[in-house]
Amino acid sequence: MSRSVTRTAGSLLALGALAYTAWLLEVLVRTGLDPVRTYVSELAAADQPLGGLFRATDLAAGLLVLAGALAGLASSREVRPPNPGVPSRAAHPEPARRPWLLTGWAALAVFGAATAVDSRLPLSCAPTADPACAARETAGLVPATHTAHAVSSSLAMTGALVALVALTVAARRYGQWPPLARTGPVLVALELAATAWTLAAVAAFEAGGGVWSLGAGQRLQVLLVAVWLAVLALSLLKEER
Repeated sequence: MSRSVTRTAGSLLALGALAYTAWLLEVLVRTGLDPVRTYVSELAAADQPLGGLFRATDLAAGLLVLAGALAGLASSREVRPPNPGVPSRAAHPEPARRPWLLTGWAALAVFGAATAVDSRLPLSCAPTADPACAARETAGLVPATHTAHAVSSSLAMTGALVALVALTVAARRYGQWPPLARTGPVLVALELAATAWTLAAVAAFEAGGGVWSLGAGQRLQVLLVAVWLAVLALSLLKEER
């Protein structure tokens, strides 16, 4: 990447990572939702007192990450010499032969776009905290935004997972971004474990088997994505120097 584009992408992703952790404000303010049991997205539900704030931060996070990913994608065909401190299997890879890089930036753009869309499709109520809401959801008596929200959330997390894996592999394979090359594999492993926990908890909740600390699992999942974004941003900003 050119220095100006690298700086821009890194700055946008750093701000996006910060906005994506806005839910941590629940530690400081009373939301009425149990963070161990409830979805993160329930903070932004239409009937929640701080829903507007959390929808706004989700929108900001999505747009910032999308812009940063597009900057990275637009510049990903530029070849840079590998960093000597990072193991690389290809000393000077040709742009067309760097599919991990292209795939990773594209997936990160999908994550950002889907997160922004997700913020515009809030839940009408909090099903894990409100039995009446859960009953209406089971009976199909909630707005269509519930289904749309589930689709956009799934798309966002799928994009995030693909981006985590692809850009971490790219950092190591192409000799780029030392911080990400060193810490990325650990973050990816932890993210996959948190995702497995979250999916199992969601399945249990939908089957009427309890929540299995669904909120804690999903919060860990989201936090790890934000940490990985911050490491990627740091890697880009250090590369620029």
